[in-house]
Amino acid sequence: MSGTICVIALLVLLTLGVPIGVAMGMVGMVGLILLVGFEPAVIKSGVVLFETVSRYELGVLPLFLLMAHLCFAAGASRDFFDAAARIIGHRRGGLALASIGGCAGFGAISGSSLATAATIGLIALPEMRKRGYSDALATGSIAAGGTLGSIIPPSGALIVFGILAEQSIGTLFTAAIVPGITQALFYMITIMILCRWRPSIGPATEKASWAERRAALLRISDIGGLIVLVIGGIALGWFTPTEAASLGAVGSLLLCVLRRKLTAQALRTALAETLRTAGMIYVVIIGALLFSVFMSFTGLAEQVSSFMNGLEGGRIMAIIAMTLMLLLLGSVLDGLALMLLTTPILLPIVIDLGLSPIWFGVYLVRTMEIGFIHPPVGINLYVIQSIAPDVTLSRMFKGVLPFLAADFLHLALLIAVPGLALALPEWLGS
Repeated sequence: MSGTICVIALLVLLTLGVPIGVAMGMVGMVGLILLVGFEPAVIKSGVVLFETVSRYELGVLPLFLLMAHLCFAAGASRDFFDAAARIIGHRRGGLALASIGGCAGFGAISGSSLATAATIGLIALPEMRKRGYSDALATGSIAAGGTLGSIIPPSGALIVFGILAEQSIGTLFTAAIVPGITQALFYMITIMILCRWRPSIGPATEKASWAERRAALLRISDIGGLIVLVIGGIALGWFTPTEAASLGAVGSLLLCVLRRKLTAQALRTALAETLRTAGMIYVVIIGALLFSVFMSFTGLAEQVSSFMNGLEGGRIMAIIAMTLMLLLLGSVLDGLALMLLTTPILLPIVIDLGLSPIWFGVYLVRTMEIGFIHPPVGINLYVIQSIAPDVTLSRMFKGVLPFLAADFLHLALLIAVPGLALALPEWLGS
């Protein structure tokens, strides 16, 4: 009962606008005091705080954030979109396809859905509207493509999950590669079907010459090579995630110098944004771990696990119930809040069901992504509206509906075929 009451209290605090890290820390601390007393609760909280800030793997977060900001300063987002547009932009819906490709490329740097949607949106949306694309397709493709930033390594969401669930971040990154690629392919197939059905929504444009294509590919070869080295090195076991993140940060700094984009202002901005974002996420992680410790005392996870195991239909019915619950919560909570709230409760259930925690991490992030474009929250759509304020939200929601259908199909595939996430780590021996 105490666990249920505190979950409700947490939801109330979030509704009132209390930051997620502060809300979880407050609920966890107050709950511990009520259950075990003031002094043991303070001691336990101090241990959690010390163990959290001294964890080696936490260093991966600011380093990947710095890599993302420096690559942005080097012009990576524009180059990725331009390369994709030169290669496939002449087809029906080609610029929308290029937006997905640009989001996938930039997502492999930023690790953030919002940053990917905002950055590619600033570049691709004006271009698509100028070429006569429908507002629904233009905004829908960018909003959906932005979600790729949350799953394609180095994903910030997977880093946070790995820390909360005490799972290998490198293995999580490797497990997310195939789901991330197939998700992008599902979006591209959706665009091709839409434009074949209604060619007017994504008219074809002029075809770039082979020389222009080669030049565009050459412009992304340095950043693309850095991404392959960082992610490939993690997957193949050449580097730990922290070592790879260090390599990425130094490499991106070198690219800024070689491209003559490194100014004092750009460096100050990159460092300031890295510190601000990393500090915020650290507060969130500490609050979530306090909440997780409290939840372990309440027995709520065991009660939910007993309920799930008692469902007719066994494991598959439990997964369906879990998915419906996550989709429902994802429609009213932002992605990070969803992950932090549900991981302490659902992870023990997943283990009891005999499922892989690595698969669960990818599945949770994949489910979380749907909330980024699902009404009524759909935060990616609000990001796009800030770029194109004349496009109504109802128009944008209409534009993402086909991509939501693709999301549900892809999520069903991930549930039905866990090997989509687990085959590559197993093959590489991660």
